[in-house]
Amino acid sequence: MGTDGMHWENLSDSKNGMREVLIIMLVEWLVILFFAYYMDQVASSGSGKSFLFFIEKFGKKHPSSLRKPSLRRQESKVFVDMDKPDVIQEREKVEQLLLEPSTSHAIICDNLKKVYPGRDGNPAKLAVRGLSLALSPGECFGMLGPNGAGKTSFISMMIGLTKPTSGTACVQGLDIQTHMEWIYTSMGVCPQHDLLWETLTAREHLLFYGRLKNLKGSALKQAVEESLRSVNLCNGGVADKQAGKYSGGMKRRLSVAISLIGEPKVVYMDEPSTGLDPASRSNLWNVVKHAKQHSAIILTTHSMEEAEALCDRLGIFVDGSLRCIGNPKELKGRYGGSYVFTMTTSSEHEEEVVNMVQKLSPNAERTYHTSGTQKFEIAKHEVKIAEVFHAVEIAKSRFPVFAWGLSDTTLEDVFIKVAHGA
Repeated sequence: MGTDGMHWENLSDSKNGMREVLIIMLVEWLVILFFAYYMDQVASSGSGKSFLFFIEKFGKKHPSSLRKPSLRRQESKVFVDMDKPDVIQEREKVEQLLLEPSTSHAIICDNLKKVYPGRDGNPAKLAVRGLSLALSPGECFGMLGPNGAGKTSFISMMIGLTKPTSGTACVQGLDIQTHMEWIYTSMGVCPQHDLLWETLTAREHLLFYGRLKNLKGSALKQAVEESLRSVNLCNGGVADKQAGKYSGGMKRRLSVAISLIGEPKVVYMDEPSTGLDPASRSNLWNVVKHAKQHSAIILTTHSMEEAEALCDRLGIFVDGSLRCIGNPKELKGRYGGSYVFTMTTSSEHEEEVVNMVQKLSPNAERTYHTSGTQKFEIAKHEVKIAEVFHAVEIAKSRFPVFAWGLSDTTLEDVFIKVAHGA
């Protein structure tokens, strides 16, 4: 074309063929666009749809016309330790619920399992090992466990981010394998890491998520204002400040407010109080307690105090499976089994303290000893509290006792014992 290059008027020249090239590029762009969309839907981060998803959509009915789906029973059985009757009982409860034509339970997990395939020579990772669980409306279930136990993997399956390797779950009568798009309308999620738009304000976030929950007009505005007030984000113009300028605690409170707007029937909270100061944490607990009136809540936390304050039942999750399940009082009674006796005296009277404790409980074990302060674990069935008080009064008359105490097993002791045992 010479040193001038190509101009628009040259497209009408049949000798250069550029018009045909541009038409081919346009056609290819349209074809590849649809192909890329199809591949994205089929192979989307482990939760892709089937190869014929566009045909299946035409045959789907609205869930209002569906009965409770029968959960697919898996032939493969999961090994359960016979010394864990609470876990076995929960599995039997789920199996019984599956036989009923309808159920009032908000969440039923049936033998849920997740395996991440091995890559780069690493073996496959079994993240969730056949979890069976049933939650009633108005119940807050706490999942405790060390980092990497599989708690977030379980929540990711329940909210549709990843698909289960086997097993399934039923939320409000709908199967997570086939009706996830309708489950979203009655579900709230507070993820482990805050997923916020940096340029939107707290009010704009809540308006957006409120519309997703089908709130409109005055009902939407009222819900937004109540949510902002409940998490203390309505004072001093904070609600109209961009989320990117919030502190970590403020972002966390906004994430909790997003998960609860619209009064969802099921809420998943993955460590919601992380990074909060004591006052904000206490306020958050009140918000969660209020939300329990109309929602079933699954909450993960590393705070034993939070678990006792909020949760009706607790499950300790270790290495992908439930090791025990029950309310906090039951777990402490089942796995505690001992008092912690502490006494501080002068160094020359340490041996007398040991003799006193040995008389109270021959199998008592000294767990701490330094500069006159000693701690002992005493089995509950071997001693009565009144006997300890009587022995201490006698000891005070024989040698100086600077301080002493008798404490029950804490939930933290139970957690450490179960985690180490597993």
